[in-house]
Amino acid sequence: MADQPTILNWADAAAPPEVDVPEPAAAAEPEIAPTVVVDDVHLIYRVHGASAGKGSATSALSRLALRKKAAGITEVHAVRGVSFVAYKGQAIGLIGRNGSGKSTLLKCIAGLLPPTTGKIYSDGQPSLLGVNAAMMNDLTGERNIILGCLAMGMTQAEAEASYDEIASFSGLDDYNGKDFTKLPMRTYSSGMAARLRFSIAAARSHDVLMIDEALATGDREFQLKSEARIRELRKEAGTVFLVSHSMKSIRDTCDRVIWIDQGLVKMDGPMAEVVAAYEKK
Repeated sequence: MADQPTILNWADAAAPPEVDVPEPAAAAEPEIAPTVVVDDVHLIYRVHGASAGKGSATSALSRLALRKKAAGITEVHAVRGVSFVAYKGQAIGLIGRNGSGKSTLLKCIAGLLPPTTGKIYSDGQPSLLGVNAAMMNDLTGERNIILGCLAMGMTQAEAEASYDEIASFSGLDDYNGKDFTKLPMRTYSSGMAARLRFSIAAARSHDVLMIDEALATGDREFQLKSEARIRELRKEAGTVFLVSHSMKSIRDTCDRVIWIDQGLVKMDGPMAEVVAAYEKK
């Protein structure tokens, strides 16, 4: 009689046979795109002192004729080897004492100040909003809104279509019962002018939006509106940078903070950690 085949049952076996089972493929993480790369940036100001004829044209011409260096030049190393990468969707706070280099760094990123050494790369055009942004004081708020929109690259039709929303957001179309958009900007307080600048800049999405102390001006109601709008801009666009001495604004707006001290990055990390360390200093 022919031998019967043996049937194995895994339950009866001392140990199940080893079978190579491929590991499940790891879920691909969504790629986070960098928007700004700051690579070992230095910025040195050269300040002419009180000597050398107080920087007069006559003394300058004399130095050029004699090929002499100007006397009394002081070098201020405002930014010292700063490096970091910013990513799409981040709101980054820049904090530090007055004169630490925060605003200078923003101007470098915006292309307003070329770094002395180092490189800055950006995906798109950075837009700098500050309380000292140039606007024309002899023109009405209405005209400045249109000119500001055109300066941001809007067409005339887009600027006119955005006008009502900008005027309403600023609150200047009905400020203490008066329509200040019809008045020259020289009649505005500093807080009113800051409201208008922010409202114009916030009327469109930006690849990289940089705000220098804009939220420190105006009343609490407008600050809350500004913070809410920045959160919207984070969803619609790239990256937001905020320079502020108000830790409340930083907490309400930012998820990452870079602490600048004497031109150096002292700390870079999650908002809560950096702000806590800064307030303990």
